[in-house]
Amino acid sequence: MKLHFSPNSCSNGIHVILEEIGVPYESVRVNFQNREQFSEGFRAINPKGKVPTLVRDDGSVLTEYQAIAFWLGRSFPEAGLLAQDIEGQARALELMDYMVATVHMRGFTFIFAPQRFTAVEAAHDEIRAHGRGIVTDGFAQLGEVLGGRDWLLGDYSIADATMFYLTTWGRGREIPMPDNVSTFHDRMLARPAVQRMLAKSAV
Repeated sequence: MKLHFSPNSCSNGIHVILEEIGVPYESVRVNFQNREQFSEGFRAINPKGKVPTLVRDDGSVLTEYQAIAFWLGRSFPEAGLLAQDIEGQARALELMDYMVATVHMRGFTFIFAPQRFTAVEAAHDEIRAHGRGIVTDGFAQLGEVLGGRDWLLGDYSIADATMFYLTTWGRGREIPMPDNVSTFHDRMLARPAVQRMLAKSAV
């Protein structure tokens, strides 16, 4: 397999999942600063110009975070990253959809790229503040789900790798998060798979 990724993007979550699974894969960096996601070469692989993008062993390409995470969890059940029953799988998808579609896309996108929503620079701070509010509320809700457990669904899963990329962004922007969510982030940092991902993405 081959993972097309960009450091400190949501593809970090998929990178962690691949490291947890432990199967051979190649990681290919897509340089966003050089706008490589829009290059002819990358668009030939993923016309959406997005990461993560996973090229599977049969040459087929899988895109979109939740789809890749779910496929990896189902394809490598021995890793124990996804429940085998439909209820457990639905709960994992429910959490990932909320984290990606709401906390990431409706929250962090406002913080990172207010210019996407208006060219009026005077409004950018207000847009960023709006995004911070969504993210802060998102962390509060995820903290409620986590409760006193180590992991979101009880057992470690693809949902935890997803929350990790969000908490990484949250710490980088000094966005407040509940104590149990902050402790979760530290717990993730201690995982060997996360340490390997961070080392690979820093190269």
